[in-house]
Amino acid sequence: MGRGALAFDDLVNLFSSSSKSSQSKRVFFYRICGTGMGSAATLLKEQGFCVEGGDIEYYPPVSYYLKESGIKCFALSEVKDEYLATFDLIIVGNVVARNSEHAKRIENLGVPYTSFPAALGALVLKDQNVVGIAGTHGKTTTTYFMVQVFEKLGMRPGYLIGGVIPDRNSAELGDGSYFFIESDEYDSGYFHKQSKFHFYCIDHLVLTSLEFDHADIFSSVEAIEKEFIRLMPTIPETIIASSEYSSIKKVMGFAREDVNKIYYGERYPKIVSSGPSGTKFCVRLGDQEQEFATNIVGPQNILNLTSVILFAYSQGYTSEQIASALLDLRMVKRRQEIRGYYHNKLVIDDFAHHPTAVELTIENIKISYPLCKLVVVFAPMSATARSSLFENEFAQSLLKADAAILVVPNKASTVQNTQSIDCKKIATFIEQKGIHSLQAHSLQELRENIDSMVAKFTREETVFLILSNGNILGLWESDFVNELKKQKSET
Repeated sequence: MGRGALAFDDLVNLFSSSSKSSQSKRVFFYRICGTGMGSAATLLKEQGFCVEGGDIEYYPPVSYYLKESGIKCFALSEVKDEYLATFDLIIVGNVVARNSEHAKRIENLGVPYTSFPAALGALVLKDQNVVGIAGTHGKTTTTYFMVQVFEKLGMRPGYLIGGVIPDRNSAELGDGSYFFIESDEYDSGYFHKQSKFHFYCIDHLVLTSLEFDHADIFSSVEAIEKEFIRLMPTIPETIIASSEYSSIKKVMGFAREDVNKIYYGERYPKIVSSGPSGTKFCVRLGDQEQEFATNIVGPQNILNLTSVILFAYSQGYTSEQIASALLDLRMVKRRQEIRGYYHNKLVIDDFAHHPTAVELTIENIKISYPLCKLVVVFAPMSATARSSLFENEFAQSLLKADAAILVVPNKASTVQNTQSIDCKKIATFIEQKGIHSLQAHSLQELRENIDSMVAKFTREETVFLILSNGNILGLWESDFVNELKKQKSET
């Protein structure tokens, strides 16, 4: 073996013909500490495989999740080739670049290797009733909403969520009724240059949004549309799609004639009332407008929840059954996650790294804490975010804050034909609009800036909203975490 990466059919044939029992099939996840890789690893472990993994560095929350899962993990520098050669399959994270030393190492082992989407499709999903949740924004949140709602409806669905979930695994096999999976348009690996969702054997699709992102692999929004245009004819059952995006309207033209197409977004949901304690809103089900209530707040979250309602209704559940399942829902870690109080200032962590997501998350927090000053700490860490591509859009999104700290990326953009994001330019722009701003180039400077903002808003109720899809200069690994209190102290 090892004459190239294994495709879907190769994987099916390899493991169906193997004489080994499932308990003795050994799988190594190479660069395991990504959210998708970590979740996939636990899923294959539950399937009966012997799973181990390695990475260059481990960072929370995935590092904590892997430790709790009991998966044996190594520093890749400490793993010898002779040991890797004992595995039946190596699953390679998409952070491994073509022509890198890691790629050459894997290719020279003589061990079958593949991407985690291909492994999931061939070894887990091909016999499941798969519901794929796709789109630029809201995939993780919507997938978790789906799981919670269907559990409340009496199911035990399987799922894979690209995030860490409070008090549960990020992936479980379930009872076979449904399998909800976050279905990313990002490519699967340097040897599988196609979107992950192509491998997932999707029966039902939820498409929340479609905008330009991932500029390190896509040259334009049209390039992303092509991936969805390829996907659409393969969906046999149901497509729930937001009608607010022109790109979605375009790709929906390639869906099968016999598929059940359901739209939301332009007219529904209608927000009836919204405040810190929850939201009341209306959705049209069939020819009737139905009102629902939930503890979830924020327009984007309600849009995501609407897609869940529409899918549940399409599966035969009544509006009354669905309504009872919406009352007490939880969010994924790093999605508006309350981390504690720092000098009596509430600290909230969120994964937002696209300008639309940044703006919507700020809007959600303003609704939840309408009387508080909002200090946004924004760290553009993804390849696209740290390029100049969305520089103006990020500046506009930060105008809804009362103050901002911009974390300057410590490595250059890898997006072709762009420069690195100019945080100084953004800071100057928002300062001119009356938004107090600071910049941080190091962890020490970031901590000093946070303390400066605490002093500035000493007499006011304040929320610190920390936005990043990276480790934000090591903030969450520093003693800053130890200084957070579970509740506000009495004054």
